[in-house]
Amino acid sequence: MAVDRRALLKGLTAAAAATAAAAPAVASRRRQAPPDAVGMLYDATLCIGCKTCVVACRKANNLEYEPHSSLWDDPVDLSGRTKNIIKLYHEGERTSYMKQQCMHCLDPGCVGACMMGSFQKRQHGIVTWKGERCIGCRYCAVACPYNIPKFEWDKAFPLVVKCEMCSHRIAEGGIPACCEVCPRYAVIYGRYTELLDEAKRRLTAEPKRYYPKIYGEHDGGGTQVLYLTAREVPFHKLGLPDLGEEPVPELVRTVQHGIYKGFIAPVVLYVALAAVMLRNRQKGGGHE
Repeated sequence: MAVDRRALLKGLTAAAAATAAAAPAVASRRRQAPPDAVGMLYDATLCIGCKTCVVACRKANNLEYEPHSSLWDDPVDLSGRTKNIIKLYHEGERTSYMKQQCMHCLDPGCVGACMMGSFQKRQHGIVTWKGERCIGCRYCAVACPYNIPKFEWDKAFPLVVKCEMCSHRIAEGGIPACCEVCPRYAVIYGRYTELLDEAKRRLTAEPKRYYPKIYGEHDGGGTQVLYLTAREVPFHKLGLPDLGEEPVPELVRTVQHGIYKGFIAPVVLYVALAAVMLRNRQKGGGHE
């Protein structure tokens, strides 16, 4: 007798939910910024939209120009060629700019979703990607609430591309290129705790200027990239999602622990995926 696909999926979903409900609660400690955490603070009230940061980012990370770019380097969105972008908010007489790049979450959705460990929070809490482990599943892009990781669809051996806070420059004693070139200091780099203190200082000093919140202090479990915006332009107008304070991966971990507790299935799955990855890399001559 043929099995109805929809009924099968419903049954599997119900079974997974029942297993998760029956499993003992998993204690999940809220992630904190590491002691050596660094970050960026972007103040939308200071940004003039010059996009110098976009040009500097491309140069510092050896990124190709977008196909449509000609005289001006003016990408319209993040992509496999663009890690950092300035967007314009305009509504009536109100305008503001928005700098979009990886948020370097304290508990990143991409890290929680990456079954092979390609995405990790490494030195200074910066979320980086290691291509030699990636199998191209792109779960990272699905899991990110900020829609950051991008895939090089037009490459024979594609990479996942996103801001890594110019970690190669930081390792050599430098700072992220976008922060180095900003003429208005709309985006600044520093230790995470000091940037948080600076954001609080600005809110206290000029309460009529700023929307009364630091985006990233608690949102989505916290991020190492913090935002301030004008009082009349709330964060959702700039495209930053309302996530609450719950980290994105926390619910996923709870469900996974309930379903997989005592099972060998995840281990078998990871071994099989690793074998597929190794085979593909050998076919590609070891090219990442």
